[in-house]
Amino acid sequence: MKTRPLAAGVSAVLLAATLAACSSGDADSGGAGVTLTYWASNQGASLDNDKEILTPELEKFTAKTGIKVKLEVVPWSDLTNNTLAAAVSGQGPDVVNIGNTNAVTFQSTGAFYKFDDAALTKLGGKDHFVGTAFATSGKPGEPPTSLPLYSQVYALYYNKKQFADAGLQPPTTWEEMVSAAQKLTKPDQNKWGVVIPGATVNASMHFSYIFSEQNGGSAFDASGKPTFTSQGMIDGVRQYVDLMSRDKVVNPSSAQFAEVAQAAGEFARGNAAMYFAQTSGINTLAQNGMKPDEYGIVPIPAPAGKTKIGSFVAGSNISIFKNTKHLDEAIEFVKFMTSDEEQAILNKAYKSLPAVQGVESAISDEPEKTEAFEKVLAEQAKPLPLIPGIQAFQASVGSAVVGLIAKAATGSQVSEADIRAALEKAQQKMASAPK
Repeated sequence: MKTRPLAAGVSAVLLAATLAACSSGDADSGGAGVTLTYWASNQGASLDNDKEILTPELEKFTAKTGIKVKLEVVPWSDLTNNTLAAAVSGQGPDVVNIGNTNAVTFQSTGAFYKFDDAALTKLGGKDHFVGTAFATSGKPGEPPTSLPLYSQVYALYYNKKQFADAGLQPPTTWEEMVSAAQKLTKPDQNKWGVVIPGATVNASMHFSYIFSEQNGGSAFDASGKPTFTSQGMIDGVRQYVDLMSRDKVVNPSSAQFAEVAQAAGEFARGNAAMYFAQTSGINTLAQNGMKPDEYGIVPIPAPAGKTKIGSFVAGSNISIFKNTKHLDEAIEFVKFMTSDEEQAILNKAYKSLPAVQGVESAISDEPEKTEAFEKVLAEQAKPLPLIPGIQAFQASVGSAVVGLIAKAATGSQVSEADIRAALEKAQQKMASAPK
């Protein structure tokens, strides 16, 4: 899931003042003949690809229930701001996908239907969903306003031939990974141990969060106050930046990669032996001409003795606007989309992980790859901080880390003092960001 900036200048005060327009309409149990409007997030290779995947499933839903669905696939670049605008104005769809990292942000608007115990019972109950995925549904202790639909997690992709030729096994600790990367790094041949999207703000925040969690760090305290300069945060950022600064296993030119796809291309061409990517990386590598049997997948390893966190819980959730005039039909649609049958069909098409229990993953024809991703989601994934200001966190910490990577690319050593100063500045930006 790609997190995107919220509309500039929008604040909680504005939301509170304008959400009166989002008054909850009476549920219309018209059933057959009702048309729901559904904003779907772009999960496929293109907007048209999404329509090709979703249209037959929506037609299946109509055939079963008589309820029609008007589909609009919204690109990630527009989805967050469009959804926020709909929350403010009260003019939006009946059902919408959201990036799960924004679940608490949108919950705080008050514009979305609360899935209370009675509603969850209609959908199979809380236990119908994978626990780590359900944890992204909203603020803990409150009824969720979104439910998991498609799940993604990070893992470590490695080049099988390069590892085999060097007599290396897939790493199980961070130290093993760095050691393997150093053996496989040959700058004179443009061969590097690891490739990273060094100029990508959202990915830089993702990796900083994952590695900080490995080191016992926490980006926020229990009250939601940023704690970016805690030792665990500093150690996690250093772990990532050191791949270029101290370990010298990353090509300095990757500090200019502003898109994850650029890193994927280097890996696919054999210029890097390892890279970190989500489940959708399988599709990206295929687009770059890399065959599935040319690479393996294992959980991103943690340093020996540290916490085995290999990813945050990424993906898309599904929500209902509370002012829909067709609440019963909208709930029926959510039930359909989160059913075992549809979860199997849609997640196979999108190379994502089912968000419900008991549905077999089909993201790869190679069981070990599927099992690796399933293991990460079930045992080694943790939601990003469940706060309304997640976008400000991404922008402040992600930008700070991009700057540190850029410094490392010049050949300069990045010290702990440099990291602390960058995170202190990010913390100040976070504190002054609009709430």
